[in-house]
Order: sequence, then structure tokens, then C-alpha cells
Amino acid sequence: MSKLVEINFDGIVGPSHNYAGLSLGNIASASHKGDPSYPRAAALQGVAKMRGNMERGLAQGYLLPLPRPNYGLLRELAVDPQNDRALLAAAWSASSMWTANAATVSPAPDTVDGRCHLTPANLVTMIHRAQEWRDTQAQLKIAFGDERHFAVHDAIPPTFGDEGAANHMRFCEGHGSKGVEVFVYGRPGGRFPARQHEQASRAVARLHGLDPAACVFIEQNPEAIEAGAFHNDVVSVANERVLFTHERAFADRQGAYDAIRAAFPALEVVEVPDSAVSLADAIKSYLFNAQLLTLPSGEMALVVPSECQDNTAVWGWCESMIASNGPIRQVIPVDVRQSMANGGGPACLRLRVVADPATVDGRFMLDEARADRIESVIAEMWPEQIDPSDIGSQALAKTVIEAREALLSVLSLDELA
Repeated sequence: MSKLVEINFDGIVGPSHNYAGLSLGNIASASHKGDPSYPRAAALQGVAKMRGNMERGLAQGYLLPLPRPNYGLLRELAVDPQNDRALLAAAWSASSMWTANAATVSPAPDTVDGRCHLTPANLVTMIHRAQEWRDTQAQLKIAFGDERHFAVHDAIPPTFGDEGAANHMRFCEGHGSKGVEVFVYGRPGGRFPARQHEQASRAVARLHGLDPAACVFIEQNPEAIEAGAFHNDVVSVANERVLFTHERAFADRQGAYDAIRAAFPALEVVEVPDSAVSLADAIKSYLFNAQLLTLPSGEMALVVPSECQDNTAVWGWCESMIASNGPIRQVIPVDVRQSMANGGGPACLRLRVVADPATVDGRFMLDEARADRIESVIAEMWPEQIDPSDIGSQALAKTVIEAREALLSVLSLDELA
């Protein structure tokens, strides 16, 4: 009998991690454009976060950095390295580390054929991300290659932008029980792009064979997008019965809650009022770009970036929430500052997959030995620092390529080279 549990698959931060400021609408990314980056520190912070979840008794997996620089993209766009610096940087981007955008995942209990379905996100709004999906799919097809249990689709056609799990939530009594899936989309026309198209979300739901009565489609608040909430997971996170959300997350706040509750009557909403934590503070601290987890004890814990501790309003709210004896019983800060500076918190770094770990290719599952091997390669081969002027250099390209190949080798995943 298979045992379905939630597995968090974190992206290992790639050796070309840099701050090129490529993501329009991502305030943190734009504000750190041109700063030196620290790929080694970034990757080690990510592994430490994974280790923390593993030590809490949770199933933990990972996905590997994609091949960079992407010389194929540079050829297709006929990039002039001297004059097209933004396009050059796109081909070096390590943004696949944010695996919340890797795919949308519907667990087996929700689907008509009883398999877990995964659809890679097309990420068409941004060129540095639009290049990712085929290489991401190649990993998904290995990790979830057992077709008795998984179905890995192609991305939605690029007519409609799809940003993956960052705009998708699931409510259920337990991870292994049938759930209600919520798709959050944006409407175009604002100052920043609304990256998730409603029709992309509806197509994913149909592809996955979901019960229409167990699907809810909600519009994100345009004010949140304007403020820098480029994905819903910057202002909301869900787990089992609980929705942890900012008051201004959705275009029709009460309508959103009512629609979810109609499909899932057990819903518990933990709403942070704008008067307590402003939208600006929520986005700056990434309070909601957190991992809301069910621990083996049954308690829920919120894994937040350590920036939350630095914000008086945010940390005050967290302390009062714990004192109130609500459904979220722990708040656990983690240091992912290198990722945060490029606009990604703890939730961005992980893709949630409900599955029996025994059905997943074991090379993608973290244990102590693999964590040690990953850290060893990162410590030895990841660049310590990358300055913007380094992007495009042959010496750095050689370092980045060799570092990734060494990681693939120690994890016995050479077929991804």
C-alpha cells in the first residue's frame, strides 16, 4: 500500500547565480540589480534549509541547476555580448532555483486517472525564465518517470502565460486525501505584468483531469501585483485546511474565501490585516512566501525568511499569532538572504509534490549522505562571488559548467549533462 506524503523539492542554487535584475515587477530583484552575488553562499543556504526540513522528519527532494550559460538561446537571439547585456545575462540566469515555478502539481487523489500530474510552467512573460521548461521537464521525467504513478505533460502553449505552483494552492483534510485546488490568476493592463493567465490555469486543470467541482479560480488583487506581488505566493500560502493570507491578496477578498469554502467547507483562514502588516512590509519581508508545513506531530509550522525578524510589524504579528493558539503553532526563521536579494523566499525555492517517496527516482531524494556530497561540491566548485562584469567571460563559463557537471556526477545524474 503506497503512503502519500508531501515532498518538498527544492532547487539547488546554480553556480551562475547573479543579480542582473531581469524580473520586471519583482522589487527585490530590481533593487539589487548590479550587486555582486555569492553563488556558493546562496547554494549552501539552500541546502541548510533543506537539511532543516529533513531534520524535522519531513520528506525532502531537490532539483538540479539547469545547463548555463545557454549557448543555444544566445545563438537563437544572435546576441552581441557587448551590446545585448540583458539578453546575455538571461542566458546565464540561475532562476530555475525557484522551483515553485517549475510546474503545477496535482496529486493522485485529485485526478481522474489516479496518478500525480505535473505540467511544467511555460514562464513566457520573461525570457530568462521562458528558456527553462524543456530542461525542467527532462528532470521531472526522470524523477517522476514511473508512469504507473505520474504523468508529466508538456507546457501550456505560450499564448497564455503559466507560472506554475507559485499561483496554485491546494486544500485537503490530509495530504493523501482528495483535495480542492485553487488557481490564482492576474488580469493584464497594470504597471507590472500579470504573469498567470486565467486560461492557462483552466487548461492545466483540464489536462490534469481534475473534478471541476473541486477547482476554484480566483483573481489576484491588482493592487498586490502593483506593489510587487508578482506571484500569489508572495501574499498567500495554503496547507491542508489553512489559508494564511494578507487581507489584500485577492481582488474580491470575501468572494475568494466564500468560493473556497463552498468547495472546501473545512477552510480555516488566518488573515493578516493591512492595518497590522502593510502590503509593502509583507512583500519586503516575504512573510507569506513561506513554507507552511505539517510536522510529523500534526502541528503546523511556518518557515519564514529571517528578514521577517528584522521587521517589527511582521515579527510582532508572528508572535501574536503563535500566542493566539491558532492552527499555526511554530514560526521558524531561515537564512536564505542570497535568494531573497533576487526576489525569492523559502516558498519560491520549493515545489510541493504529494507522492509515495518510494515511487520517486531516489537520486532526487535528499538524505544525509547526498546532502554531504552536494555541500562538498558546492564548497569546492561554486564561485564565491560573481560581479555583473563577469557575465559572459569564458573563464566564468568554464567554472560554471564544470561545477554543474561535478554535481551531476556525484549524484549519478550524468544523463542531465
